Amino acid sequence: MSSLQLPETARATTGRTGSDLWPTLLCWIAVALDGFDLVVLGAVIPTISKSGALGFTNSSLTVASTVGLIGVGIGAVTIGPLADRFGRRKSLISSIAVFSVLTIAVAFAPNVSTFIALRFLAGLGLGACLPTALAFMTEFARPGRGGSAVTRMMTGYHVGAVLTALLALWLVDAYGWESMFIVGGVAGLLTLPIMWAKLPESETYLRADTRKSTPVDVVRGKYLRISIGLWLASFMGLLLVYGLNTWLPKIMGEAGYSIRAGTGLLLVLNVGAVIGLLIAGAISDSRGNKPTVLAWFGLAAVFLALLSIKMNSSLVVYAAVLLTGIFVFSAQVLVYAFVGQLYPAQIRGTALGMAAGVGRVGAIVGPSIGGAMVTAGIAYPWGFYGFAIAALLAVVALATVPARVT
Repeated sequence: MSSLQLPETARATTGRTGSDLWPTLLCWIAVALDGFDLVVLGAVIPTISKSGALGFTNSSLTVASTVGLIGVGIGAVTIGPLADRFGRRKSLISSIAVFSVLTIAVAFAPNVSTFIALRFLAGLGLGACLPTALAFMTEFARPGRGGSAVTRMMTGYHVGAVLTALLALWLVDAYGWESMFIVGGVAGLLTLPIMWAKLPESETYLRADTRKSTPVDVVRGKYLRISIGLWLASFMGLLLVYGLNTWLPKIMGEAGYSIRAGTGLLLVLNVGAVIGLLIAGAISDSRGNKPTVLAWFGLAAVFLALLSIKMNSSLVVYAAVLLTGIFVFSAQVLVYAFVGQLYPAQIRGTALGMAAGVGRVGAIVGPSIGGAMVTAGIAYPWGFYGFAIAALLAVVALATVPARVT
């Protein structure tokens, strides 16, 4: 039987002591940098747009946002084969170094074209961080705890996003929009020497014979159907994450809620995301990845549809949005955990990179669909119906994926 037919069922556990903290913390920080990128451009767009800095217009700002996401998607797809060939440690350190230097360079861009080009290049490095960290944490987790290890790590994504948004409230007014990119890049650079000293190579990767695998193995034989199902789910998952983060306040405004309420609901949505990640991982470890991710996307569809109902009680509205956040955001992370379980170490980095890369296409499509509905004046209630349908499509896609590979 080929070594690519079965994921490893055993892993070395020697040397696992309190030093486990460093790899877990460093991967969490790597993912938090992804959270930084989720909100940093949105946080500075109002200032850049108002001042016309570098000659930006609303149209060119949209291009900058989209091109950055394209870079992240390409980086995610590209890093997988490299991480499978050269290791998780070198790949993660290199990607953070690239992202950090180029993000600092964005702050000194002399014109719009250079700004956009640097955002794209920084996106390549940033996009490489997530799948590499996911592969490492999947392999570093203790047996039977892969789901909770991945979901705990992904809380860094939302914590990073929230902290960046809060930092922008003070930093942009005091020191200008450029300061946000400098802080983000410097934070990454400060992480590098600690990673070099404290981040080990994955034991599972060291035992795997990477010379016998190629990226084509991700879509070869039985893995073709598995990959297609997981890619579709990842696409829908990030469509929901980015679509809701971009348009929830506006859609709630269309429903008659105040601007202040819409912004507060966005915060509650992300608080729900952190809660959901902690719960989902534990349930996934005890009940299995497939039934948990199916249930999570199904419940996400239900609560998204319920948001289309006008509610008179503020408490009920906040509770509904909290529950939506609990299921929507962690459903996407459970897809990553599922990918980590189904593929062997030889191609796990490639598989996670492809899933993340396809998901980034959804991250572009989600806000675009939301924007089209807002422009057409049908964002409420049809925006919530559209997002609910996306969650149901993820359920259908995942239903075709086996619970385990034999």
